[in-house]
Amino acid sequence: MAVTKEISKIQKVFNHGFVELIDVLGDDQAIVNAARTSYDKGTKEVSSTAQLLRYLMRHRHSGPLEFGEVVFRIRCPLFVARQWFRHRTGSYNEVSLRYSEAVEEYYMPDHEWITTQDRRNRQARTSQEIEDSNQIRDQMQQDVQGLLKHYEGYLNQGVAREIARINLPLSLYTTFCYKSDMRNLLNFFSLRTDSHAQFEIREYAKIMVKMVEEHFPITINAWRDYMKNALTFSAPEKNVLKTVLQQNNIDIIKIVSEYIEKNPENVSLAKLEIVEFLDKLRDLTGLESTLNFLGKDS
Repeated sequence: MAVTKEISKIQKVFNHGFVELIDVLGDDQAIVNAARTSYDKGTKEVSSTAQLLRYLMRHRHSGPLEFGEVVFRIRCPLFVARQWFRHRTGSYNEVSLRYSEAVEEYYMPDHEWITTQDRRNRQARTSQEIEDSNQIRDQMQQDVQGLLKHYEGYLNQGVAREIARINLPLSLYTTFCYKSDMRNLLNFFSLRTDSHAQFEIREYAKIMVKMVEEHFPITINAWRDYMKNALTFSAPEKNVLKTVLQQNNIDIIKIVSEYIEKNPENVSLAKLEIVEFLDKLRDLTGLESTLNFLGKDS
């Protein structure tokens, strides 16, 4: 007899919003089994599962990640939902205001969140609070309440819901279901937990990461190590680093190798990761790789 696991978990966001995890397909092991194309016998040891999953992540072999899926129910302000739906790799189903009447629940930022426009980033705000932020917040609230009052008036006069909704504010809450495989969800997490993402959607994404981590702990840990908290260098940036190292006669490979050898307790890298790390430094300094296509020493 199949064992039914309890999935549903909900957490409140802001005043009327929430994130609810309602279904999960697969786990870390399922992703690894897909990578091994093995459905009868997967890897038996947690360490083996972790090593392979981390290898997949750092080498961008993302196909097997599609064998893990999650389904959320989200309630958020309309302006957050419109940013969310730009991620076209997920599946969505949103409440329709042509079919149902709008609920008079809206998002209003705290006064300290009403800040100035960032002059360098045209789509962002600064951390500097507007001098009259309390007054502005009160005015924003009056505007929303006025629009909602007009909406109710239109409905009472017999206006069709699809027409009455036209002037509703972006601060109004909407509800939708969102399904994504882990491959595309990790991309969503990378973009929407980044400091450049709007504050409101970051709050939703951070909660989702914690919920998903309960079911895919190794995957989320690998995502943090190789995507979320990792750095990449462009070709011009690599050339700058290469030139600086050469001009100053810095043997970076020797320095790093000696550090790893003398401080193993401070190096949270597997043996293959150390070899790959040193190979990155060889590439940086213009030397050839020591690994062949099988990931073994040449």
